Amino acid sequence: MKKFLLMNGPNLNLLGVREPEVYGTVTLADIERETTAYAAERDVLVDCFQSNHEGALIDRLHEARGIYDGIIYNPGAHTHYSYALRDAVSSIDVPTVEVHLSDISTREDFRRVSVIAPVCIAQIKGKGKAGYGEAVDVLLAQVGGF
Repeated sequence: MKKFLLMNGPNLNLLGVREPEVYGTVTLADIERETTAYAAERDVLVDCFQSNHEGALIDRLHEARGIYDGIIYNPGAHTHYSYALRDAVSSIDVPTVEVHLSDISTREDFRRVSVIAPVCIAQIKGKGKAGYGEAVDVLLAQVGGF
């Protein structure tokens, strides 16, 4: 059985409350539950983790080596400036898919650039919660589960 880490960064714990006109009313618990169920149908176990702290996210990425076959990661605001998280993703040998609920390429100028995407195997944006399921499929194709 494959094992994936579903990791979400800062402020994503406020989904459903924070800017519903941008992110909708889906909660992080909804995303975690639906992604875990979607993955289970494909014989994949998913562990979920969210933090508002850069260091905790870096530590979890480092710990992923040898444990997970893939990572689904929504870095939140860290997308645009955290070279520390970029380096953490590039330092591990675990394929990672960057996911965003909104289409960051159509938002404010500062949101259009991802420093994380170049070290990921794919970036999925603007598909809402469905993007997380798509990330499961991308990872399965990468690690031989599809």
